[in-house]
Amino acid sequence: MRFQNKPLRSLTLLTASMAVAGFVMAQEQVVKIGHVAPLSGAIAHLGKDNENGARLAIEDLNAKGISIGGKKVKFELVAEDDGADPKQGTAAAQKLVDAKVSGIVGHLNSGTTIPASKIYNDAGIAQISPSATNPKYTRQGFNTAFRVVADDVHLGGTLGRYAVKDLKGKAIAVIDDRTAYGQGVAEEFEKAVKAAGGNLVGHEFTTDKATDFMSILTTLKGKKPDIVFFGGMDAVGGPMLKQMKSLGLNAKFMGGDGICTTELVKLAGDAMADGQVVCAEAGGVDGSLKKGMDDFGVKYKKRFNDDVKLYAPYVYDAVSVMVDAMQRAKSSDPAKYLPELAKTSGFKGVTGTISFDSKGDIKNGALTLYTYKAGKRDQLAVVR
Repeated sequence: MRFQNKPLRSLTLLTASMAVAGFVMAQEQVVKIGHVAPLSGAIAHLGKDNENGARLAIEDLNAKGISIGGKKVKFELVAEDDGADPKQGTAAAQKLVDAKVSGIVGHLNSGTTIPASKIYNDAGIAQISPSATNPKYTRQGFNTAFRVVADDVHLGGTLGRYAVKDLKGKAIAVIDDRTAYGQGVAEEFEKAVKAAGGNLVGHEFTTDKATDFMSILTTLKGKKPDIVFFGGMDAVGGPMLKQMKSLGLNAKFMGGDGICTTELVKLAGDAMADGQVVCAEAGGVDGSLKKGMDDFGVKYKKRFNDDVKLYAPYVYDAVSVMVDAMQRAKSSDPAKYLPELAKTSGFKGVTGTISFDSKGDIKNGALTLYTYKAGKRDQLAVVR
């Protein structure tokens, strides 16, 4: 009988262990966070940078062993590709709603963020964009829409004033790619140039898929601009710089965060002279906060064997802010944590302190002005 009891006892212990394990697993809640960016197309390098920022945030949160409402949670990233296309963006948004994600970080472009925001709002799901700067996004009356960067009013306005007052531009030309982002930032740039007493000599248009700019650049060359502002992304801005050089159009080249990337150097090749490009990135830190951003860059490089392209730190902070609101609300249910997200104030992120205003915009958003020297971005100033 003694020998017969041993396997029975072992079986009892095993059953008990499995029951405990099952209880622990049942207690662990899976929280899905959606992320959308262009992972295909001309700016896929920026989209992948964004996704990497989200992935790093999810991994760090899981390593910490976060609990929400007394329950241990495991975060899961659900990533979608919007191809920087509005139609594909709304399809991706619906997929995430159907997947019952608890929140969305994205999209990268204003042109995809704005139409997708209605789908998230109708579903009552929180959305934080790390990079969409068109003012319209947070002015639709949606209590689900937030962003962690300054908008085009601030971005374009700062660059417009800088063009007139600091760069002493005498003849300023504008080109935009007709996207929600490019057109928006160009319009705000023009307003600020006019308000500062600057001289606008022309405004030409292209698309975000174009590769040949000789016609519009030839038109502008005849007006002898000393500054050309481009509202668009680096994938178009780089080739445009090459064609400006081939035409002998020796003007300063300005733009918003869409061109203000490490990739612009590769895309422009030897067409970019030192100090020729002046751009602004939505966001930025200086002083004691700079170390946190530098440390993030080191961690990112170690994890992905690549340098931060542009928005990854803002994506990281967007995920972190969303989870912080869930913890405060003791729930990952958007209906319960949305009010807490709106109350976010003084959150210490990699990119600085994050507080939201009544529209969901970041308060006191920073901008960083850059130029390029010896093939590398060189910080000029952080302005608020």
